[in-house]
Amino acid sequence: MKDFNKNLKDGPFLLLYPDGTEVITVPGTQRPFTLEAYKAEVGKPYQRITVFICLKSDFEDVGENSDLSDSDPEIVIKRPSEFDLADTLPWELQHESSPLQKAAEYEKGAGDLVLANEVQQVIDLEEENDTGTTECLTVESSCYRNYTQLFDPIVTDDEDPTPNEAKAEPPEEPVDTNLQAHEIIANLALELDHKKVSRFNISRSAVWDGAVRGFRRSTYSDNYDMFIKFNDDPGSFEEGLDTGGPRREFLTLLMGTLRNRPIFDGPPESRYLVYNSRAARQDEYFLEGKMIAVSIVHGGPAPHFLSKNLVNHITGNQSFSATVEDVQDEEITKVLHQVLKAESEESLHNLILQNSTIFQTAGCLRNVKPCEKQAFVEEYLRWYILERNQSVIQQFKDGLESLNFLSALQQHSSVLAPLLCFSAKALTASELESMFRPDLSPAGSNKRHKEVLTLGFWADYLLDCEEKATAVCLEDLMMFATGLTAVPPAGMTPPPCIQFLSDSPFPVANTCANTLKLPICDSYSIFKANMDFGIQNAPGFGCS
Repeated sequence: MKDFNKNLKDGPFLLLYPDGTEVITVPGTQRPFTLEAYKAEVGKPYQRITVFICLKSDFEDVGENSDLSDSDPEIVIKRPSEFDLADTLPWELQHESSPLQKAAEYEKGAGDLVLANEVQQVIDLEEENDTGTTECLTVESSCYRNYTQLFDPIVTDDEDPTPNEAKAEPPEEPVDTNLQAHEIIANLALELDHKKVSRFNISRSAVWDGAVRGFRRSTYSDNYDMFIKFNDDPGSFEEGLDTGGPRREFLTLLMGTLRNRPIFDGPPESRYLVYNSRAARQDEYFLEGKMIAVSIVHGGPAPHFLSKNLVNHITGNQSFSATVEDVQDEEITKVLHQVLKAESEESLHNLILQNSTIFQTAGCLRNVKPCEKQAFVEEYLRWYILERNQSVIQQFKDGLESLNFLSALQQHSSVLAPLLCFSAKALTASELESMFRPDLSPAGSNKRHKEVLTLGFWADYLLDCEEKATAVCLEDLMMFATGLTAVPPAGMTPPPCIQFLSDSPFPVANTCANTLKLPICDSYSIFKANMDFGIQNAPGFGCS
């Protein structure tokens, strides 16, 4: 900054957040501040983030004379079209003839520092003193103005605008109809308040009970971050700050638990809602819809088990393609198969009369010709799967509206609907190998040689997992490293990486950082055995 602003005083300087707190660690963590870590922790797509530089002496003086808040730092994030420097720098001229010093900008690329347009206000004393000296404006008494007038803003910008673009008003952007799932979810996640948390105390052997207590707590809010504490079987809990790993693991376990709840019926990969009086009294339909919406927006997995017919109905799509196999009631399944196999009109008529109670309840009891039997069965299936359960489907939809997910689902059904339905696509060894980027020692070092050898073992281990030649599968391995069994709709944040261990024969994972630490072994057979043992015996999937 001194290269572009000769009037900037000598340091030392401090970096400050917009609320005046000093930049030392990433907010909510004990990790030293870096721009990359700050952006990853915020978890929001942004174009510009503002921090400030301030003389240490000025900062200490303001601290003595003003009552700055001790509350958690407030993160100010704006899109380019919304950014207004006046929001954070309410300058007021003290003299009508006071000129503004010409702004200095340093524009290099995404993520670089750019000086704001108004770096410093000065009064030109040339009329009073031919020496041309300048004098800083008097600091006003307001605490916030003291704060803003003491230092210069530093803005990080992901996209450097051209000079003309910087001066002109940005035009209204057309609605993007080609958004991807992670972009839509990122927009929904903008409403999350990362300064507040909703706490959950979870036992892995009773995930549902702990989840219900947490979601029904009076202090719970969909918009707050989720703070998860796992209690293991002996009763002790895993300590440490939840910066993503425990939350992802909890949401993964929760989505697996929902599949088998009594409000669902149908095949394991195509579950639809059925009326359950006890669940309805306990408002479980609404609660499970909320859980699904919260999981997706908070970076967890999607359910991937709902019936396509149910999802189409929720989104307003009239498409319906159920089969008799979707009905789990053996008596009804048998009758429907008999209807489809009836060859004569007389046999079909007798069969429908014999089971008149079933069809009368559905409102489709009538004379049916053999050429109409397929449509007759489809009409009954539509009633059985959707129409008879309409009241609880509406409660489920009300829960999905949490964090505006239902609105997004209906608006972008072609993109988001597949997240709720079963997908036969499985993880592959090549996907995991490309997903985890190695953190290698400098080239030519002895450590680098051993790490490269270990990477070869790692690639072979992934292939063995894919070919079912190991004690664990690829989903187990990813769960161990990230707390997820598949890439979530919101994407992997932070990006997974591999590090290396020389002091442990077994792998270690930090699911908060999506980091997998591989043991350095002398042979592949030892590496494979140690990986199997470490993953199978790690409590809490190795979260550190």
